[in-house]
Amino acid sequence: MAIRVLSDKVASQIAAGEVVERPASVVKELVENSIDAGATSVQVETREGGKRYIRVVDDGRGVPATEVELAFRRHSTSKLSTADDLDRIATLGFRGEALASIASVSRVTFVTRVADEPVGTLLRLEGGKVVAQQESGRPPGTAVTIEDLFFNVPARRKFLRTDRTERGHIGGWLTRYAMAYPELRFTLSHDERIVFQSAGNGQLRDVLVAVYGLELGAAFLEVVSDERETSIHVAGFVSPPALHRANRSYITLFVNGRWVRDTRLTYAVIQAYHTLLPTGRYPLGVVMVRLPPEEVDVNVHPAKAEVRFRDGDAAFRAVQKAVRRVLVERSPVPLASRPSTSWPAAAPFRPGRGERFERLAGLGPAVEQMRFEARPADTTRPDEAAPVVSSDRLPPLRVVGQVGTTYVVAEGPGGMYLIDQHAAHERILFERLLAERERAAVASQTMLE
Repeated sequence: MAIRVLSDKVASQIAAGEVVERPASVVKELVENSIDAGATSVQVETREGGKRYIRVVDDGRGVPATEVELAFRRHSTSKLSTADDLDRIATLGFRGEALASIASVSRVTFVTRVADEPVGTLLRLEGGKVVAQQESGRPPGTAVTIEDLFFNVPARRKFLRTDRTERGHIGGWLTRYAMAYPELRFTLSHDERIVFQSAGNGQLRDVLVAVYGLELGAAFLEVVSDERETSIHVAGFVSPPALHRANRSYITLFVNGRWVRDTRLTYAVIQAYHTLLPTGRYPLGVVMVRLPPEEVDVNVHPAKAEVRFRDGDAAFRAVQKAVRRVLVERSPVPLASRPSTSWPAAAPFRPGRGERFERLAGLGPAVEQMRFEARPADTTRPDEAAPVVSSDRLPPLRVVGQVGTTYVVAEGPGGMYLIDQHAAHERILFERLLAERERAAVASQTMLE
């Protein structure tokens, strides 16, 4: 095929493919514009998972009437003026592609007003083309309505997921920005029902309570680094060692107010919990990293989801040190006393009818200190020694169920007991080894040759 220059329409749709992946991408770009415009309140409303309708309203500075149409031209931005500005970007947006890309694949209604103008301006676009422009009354700020996303690119539209999935992605983006900017009030409505709202009082913990619930939000530990040690400031909240999840997706990172995916910083948070979490478990955390803009390059990813540090090792150390400090100070590792070896020898565990669980004191919460006691039953041989019984006994418990093949739920006079069965099994093996050591009867087998 002969080489030819693509039309503006095709070029715009290609550019939109990099910026607008799904409805959540639209919400992200519009909310970033609101934040950069100095808004104190941002309201997001969607219908049908954002595929049919997205509306973002803010009380920011707005756009002057003479610049409204210019705002939708490709590579038009108020964030940069020279190439040197790319070395010290302090705003969320800077490329001037978002509005043009969104407008090229949707129907847009843009209403805005700056405070010193008596009336606002309304601009309508379809597929990137202006179809109407007129005066409109509204308070200072901007309201952007996006309808029929990908109406002119059906191949893209059919790849969108269910409304529930798209709503989840939108909620994920908005809650991230609520965490990054707790001083702003964010409201999210899906199909005319409010599903998230932040107070906007500047307290990150209140945002965590709104996102994770009261119990988890109150359990987080606050992270504050010592600014005298480095120019990299680390703040935020992390979970105590007793609170963890099965994957690392609950670790949220921000660099200069921008949500990022960074494998090294995520590993720095995880490494701070070394020896504090069970294998295969990960902490929760919201970690804010702030450093001079010239020390980080944010222009390395089409969606601005990744950054590159001038000194990546320094950023890693700052995050790991700040998180580790709060864990040591606020959630110290309990000292484990060595169990007495004068206890009676414990027989190898052989499960029978009527097993129950006993809690043993002395090893701290790092290990669920549970063990079994086998009652006399058909499978218990009379020549076996009686199991060790702690002086701090629990009453007989009745097993009523199991949760996730991990926890055993039991009922007793005091209420419900939740027992980590894997930790209990480890304790049984530990008791067995101690008993064999006391009897000088450690199990062994003669080698074949």
